[in-house]
Parts: sequence; structure tokens; C-alpha cells
Amino acid sequence: MQAARKRLLDTLSHRTPDRIPIDFGGSAVTGVHVSCVAALRDHFGLERRPVMVHEPYQMLGLIEDDLRVAMGLDVTGVFPRKTMFGFANTLWREWDFRGLTVLVSNEFRTTVEPSGDILIYPEGDLSAPPSGRMPLGSAFFDTIVRQPEIVENELNAEDNCEEFSLIEDEDLAHFKSSAETAQASGCGVLATFGGTAFGDIALVPAPFLKNPKGIRDIAEWYMSTASRQDYVHKIFERQCEVGIANLARIHAAIGDAVDAVFLCGTDFGTQTSQFCSVKTLRNLWFPYYKAVNDWVHANTTWKCFKHSCGSVEKFLETFIEAGFDIINPVQCSAAGMDPKSLKSKYGDRLVFWGGGVDTQKTLPFGTPEQVRGEVLGRCEVFGTGGGFVFDSIHNIQAGTPVENIVAMLNAVHEFNGVTIYA
Repeated sequence: MQAARKRLLDTLSHRTPDRIPIDFGGSAVTGVHVSCVAALRDHFGLERRPVMVHEPYQMLGLIEDDLRVAMGLDVTGVFPRKTMFGFANTLWREWDFRGLTVLVSNEFRTTVEPSGDILIYPEGDLSAPPSGRMPLGSAFFDTIVRQPEIVENELNAEDNCEEFSLIEDEDLAHFKSSAETAQASGCGVLATFGGTAFGDIALVPAPFLKNPKGIRDIAEWYMSTASRQDYVHKIFERQCEVGIANLARIHAAIGDAVDAVFLCGTDFGTQTSQFCSVKTLRNLWFPYYKAVNDWVHANTTWKCFKHSCGSVEKFLETFIEAGFDIINPVQCSAAGMDPKSLKSKYGDRLVFWGGGVDTQKTLPFGTPEQVRGEVLGRCEVFGTGGGFVFDSIHNIQAGTPVENIVAMLNAVHEFNGVTIYA
């Protein structure tokens, strides 16, 4: 077994690894904005070529093998064949992203409004209503809500289930090929298969569908989790049934080529509080989380990865009981998310994948020395006894100074006692 993969497996099993494993680019919540990927390639003197935008919703850039080695990363990712906008990443072509030449799928189709806003279209179909908007001055897309007027007595949960179907052979072949390539890299592998993100508000508006039906407005969805729980249960029941069936098909094809699976990105926390009570979480989400995680643990060697931003400490016991092995992004700046307290209370039962440096203030706006100090402090707390995969708190955003990103990487390698580069 290659050292990087063993490092991750030891960490996921709460054994002390030879050094803290590092992930950037392994998932859509541990990624790097395409502009920063381009800047890093320049910094390390790598071949100058346009970076692939493999996740267009957040405009995340693909970290190729040469950059992964230069950064000293230990994790690589397996991603779905289709993007958040419903088209496949295929037949790459150049696109001028506000002065930066990048590569996008041939099915990535946009128009520009007089205001300078960029609109993107589901399945690359310009005849359909646009499903994403990148405002002038922004560096990623926001979802455009396309919800028909709600008639209460005509609501049908099946309308919110049209995206949940058995996996197609083409997608299965894609996962098999991608998993084999990832495993051959010698890195630890984090896979995203999709279909089990119950109530994720990035997915509820369905930017991948041309004409979504049902409850698709984010505010209406949040109200429904309180006022239409029977309706939401019906959606989750169907999603859970299909999701487990698809995981079984995927596992039959790829086996244990991946080490962890990103199952759900539903956010439950804000900066200062939570979107719901523990009681609501246990009533509405817990049964389906537990069913999926139980299936994974009974049938695979995969570890279960849960993403939830914000102040979520009060939910961690429930996440653990539901069978999640990993929590991300560990937003230490949110209320109740003190690193020492989290590690003390949950460090023997949860792997902290993230929390390495703040991406709201320190990384984008601090000095390199401030970045170094915060990174070393987080490694000291979270890295004790294993159970910590270093990553920033969510994706590295556009505008982050490359010298701060490099200071972050240098600090982790310093803590690990490793010299990767000068």
C-alpha cells in the first residue's frame, strides 16, 4: 500500500499516522477555486496550461497529479459524471473567465446579461430557463429558483423525487474507471456518488433539471421541514430507497477502491445557531442517515463523510449515532465550535476533516505569518492521536493570496516535519 493511502486509512481508523494527511481537491467541499489553482501552478513553476473547471457551480479547479505532488497532498477524489448543472464534463474547450482562460465542458453554455451577470443553463440547453447566475464581481454561480406557484392541495411528493432514479450504466462505468484511476495514484480516495444528500439546499432547487417541479424555493423548503414533515418524509423515503440501491450497484462495480464516501452536504448550522432543533433532526433526517450509513458499514469498508457548515456541536452526538465517521468542514469560528472542546469530546469517535484554517478571515485576509500560526495551532489540537485530515474550512475561495495558501501548506509540512519544497 502506498504511504499516502495508508496515512489516510490510519487516520480514519483513529490510529496515529506517520503524519497528518492533507486534502485539497478531493471533493466539492474541500476544493480550490479555479483562479487559485492557476496561481498555484504558476507558483510551483508547473507547465502553464488552462485549468479544468470540474465543478462549475462553485468554479472549482481540478488539481492534477503534478500539482498534487507539488502541494504534498494525500487524497484524491472520485466525482460524478455529471455536474451540478446536469451536463457531463466532456470535450473540454477554452473559456474566458473574466480574463482567465480556463477549460470547461463543451456542454457548459452561458449567456451574458447587459449588467455583466453570467447565466448558465441546465444540461447546457440554451432554450431552457437558466438555472444559475454569476453576478458581476462574483466568482461562482448562485442558483436561480424556478418554482411554479404552490397550490397546497395539489402538492405531490413525487414531484420532488424526479431526480432520484437508479444509476445508469454510463455513470456506473464512469465511477468504476474513476475509482480505479484514483486507487492507482497511491493516494487515499474520497468518493462522491450523489443521491444521498437529504434536503441539501444546494440541490433542492435542482439546477440540473430544466423544469423542476414540487417545492424548489429554499425558504419554502425550510418552512416545509417544519410545516410539511409528512411530505418531506415521503421524499426522503424514496431517496433513501434509491440511494441504497445505487450504492449497492456502485460497490459491486468498484469494491473497496475508495476509502471514504461523501454522503451528505446538508447544512444544519449558521454562524451563531442552528437551522433546526435536535428533535427535528432526529425525527426528520436521522432515520435515513442511519439507514444509509448502516448499509455502508455492513457491506463495505468505506467511511461515511458528513458535511455541515456552521454551529453544529449540538448535533454531533446524533451524527455519531447515525453512523457518520467523518465531520467536515469543522467551522471553528462558529458558536460552540472550539477546537479543543471538539477534540476532547468527540475526537475518539469522529474524524475531523477540515478546521485547519479559517477561510472567512485568516486565509484570505491575514498575513502569511498569521496563517502559519493558526495552522500550527489547529494541527497541534486536532492532530493529537490521529483522526484529523488537514483541510481548510470549506473551499479556498477566489481572491485568496497565493502566498497565504503556500504559507498554509508550508505550515502543515512544518508540523509534519517534512520538506516538500523551498
